[in-house]
This record gives sequence, structure tokens and C-alpha cells, in this order.
Amino acid sequence: MTGNHERAAAEVFDAIGGAYERAFAGSAAHRASLARLLEHLAPHSRVLDVGSGTGRPTARVLADAGHEVLGVDVSPVMVELASRQVPEASFRCADIRGLPLDGESFDAVCVYFSLLQMSRAEQTTLVHRLAGALRPGGHLVLATVPLDVEGVSAVFMGQEVRVTSFGPDAFAALAAGAGLSLLSREDVLFTPDDPGAAPEPHVFLHCRRDPGTGV
Repeated sequence: MTGNHERAAAEVFDAIGGAYERAFAGSAAHRASLARLLEHLAPHSRVLDVGSGTGRPTARVLADAGHEVLGVDVSPVMVELASRQVPEASFRCADIRGLPLDGESFDAVCVYFSLLQMSRAEQTTLVHRLAGALRPGGHLVLATVPLDVEGVSAVFMGQEVRVTSFGPDAFAALAAGAGLSLLSREDVLFTPDDPGAAPEPHVFLHCRRDPGTGV
């Protein structure tokens, strides 16, 4: 699937490049989220990293732990950076909304802040698809900026973007509606290391597709 979302997101993150990693490298909550996920993964698990960016920290941490990682990102610049920085993982330049996903093919899926330029309907549809791509008992980690906004213009790291999200409780309800059980939730404030950046809310959800659950 291609369209305005793919072009806009690719252009934004092509322009930001490695600066994104530097701005968000200090997120202790992101690393804590990955540590929680690792506690639940069997050796050599297959993990999908949606919006894989530069490959760090998510793909790097998972690959270092011995897991098989597939990263997907719409930005060619990000995919090139990630492939260079985490050669043990595989990366594809693609729009996750249109990428075929086999049912029950991943042990875990990570979605760190990669939904914000999608509509609410697209976010909902994608989370349902990702839940279906999990093996029974698999884990889905979701993180976003939990604001009740839809199609709002904003400037992110010097780039003009249109942002859509859900409030924190509505975001948790989205995961529940996809047939996932919520294992943990962390709400934090984080200030990116970028000139002019202000504190922003982040929410991290750790969910599970329970065995025997149809999605």
C-alpha cells in the first residue's frame, strides 16, 4: 500500500535520520520496556519491529539477546542506518499497513511510537493485524504519545507533521479490542534531547495474545 502517509512519513524520517536516535537515546522507559519483553521471550524468538528507525535501541537489544529480528520502516534513510548499525537483524523498507503478515508467525511485535502519523482507523486496523500475526502466548509492546488528538499539525524535530493519537485509556482499550491482555502499563514524561523540546507524555503497554484466543 502506498499513499500520502507513506510519502509524508518517509520524507520526515529521511530528513531526521540519526538525530532521532540521539534525541530519544535517554529514554529509560523504552529500555525498561525492552527488558520486560526479554523476560518473556524464549531463546531465538522471532520478533517484528514496526517503525524500526535506526535500529537502536530496539533491534539492537533484541539481536544482542539472540533473537531473530525483522525491522520494517518506510524511511529508506532509517533502513540504511539500521542495516549498518544492527547487521544481525533484517530490515525492510515498506509500509507496514500493506505488508503481508502471516498469521501466528511472530513470538513478539514491537511498535514504539510508529503509529502517530496514521489515522485512528488505520491504527486500530493495524493493531488487530499485528495481534493476529502473533503466535498464541506471544507479546505485543505498544508505545505512543497518548494525546486525544486527530489530524493536528505539529513540528517534530524541525519537520512539519500531522499527528493523530488516542488518550491513554482509549489506547489501552484499542489493545483490548484486538483481543490482547494487558500485562503492564507505564506512563512517563520524557524530554527529547533536541533544541526546544518540551516534556511529552509517553505510554508503554505490554500485552499478550493469550493461548486459545481467536484474533
